[in-house]
Amino acid sequence: MRTLLRWAGLLLLALLALQLFFVLRIATMAVIAPQSTAFERSEAWRIARDRGTLRWSQQWVDYRQISDHLKRAVLSSEDDGFVHHDGVDWDAVEKAWQKNNQAEQRAAARKPGPNAAPAPAKPPKVVGGSTITQQLAKNLFLSGERTLVRKGQEFVLTLLLEALLSKQRILEIYLNSVEWGEGVFGAEAAARHYFRKPASALSPLEAARLAVMLPRPRYFEKLPNSSYLAERSAVIAARMGGAQLP
Repeated sequence: MRTLLRWAGLLLLALLALQLFFVLRIATMAVIAPQSTAFERSEAWRIARDRGTLRWSQQWVDYRQISDHLKRAVLSSEDDGFVHHDGVDWDAVEKAWQKNNQAEQRAAARKPGPNAAPAPAKPPKVVGGSTITQQLAKNLFLSGERTLVRKGQEFVLTLLLEALLSKQRILEIYLNSVEWGEGVFGAEAAARHYFRKPASALSPLEAARLAVMLPRPRYFEKLPNSSYLAERSAVIAARMGGAQLP
């Protein structure tokens, strides 16, 4: 029993030390830009393993050097309540939970009977409710696995980011590190990769197209003439005027 308590105590100390590391790491981000994120490093390793070469395009630019059009487009597309929530959009989480639950019920209802031939199973589409702060927390520190432990750590990191950094700094780090194609990270690299111009010079429609790409950047990189991309970009461009910048 004593050995079990000792191991439990050591585990608790390790967890506390990890959280302290996260606190210190995030606190430094208030003045020092992160050189890379966990997601960037894992993607760079994947590309190097699959292609035999390292492909990593990224250039940090200050908040004022990123077009306001892109900021508004990303907020309109990804997180229109960014300046108001505490890092977690609880209404979006509840809606996502309801949609996922309904999808699971529909998938269960489509299961064939005991005497029917088995049909290829199509997994239900999982809908997320992540804010920009949650996405940044995950990209900065965490793996892509979906477990309750990882999700719990994501919530802790989200609250730390909101407590230690300003909304403007969170958005600045996010726009400089988010993936916009295979090996393409950040607004500056994306603007030059797709439009051959700096992020400060993006037009409203160009900004909207980049924002729409965010959930599936590698997919849309291969389909630049996608009708969905064009139609959705027009919708986001029309919404951008109502986006409130931090």
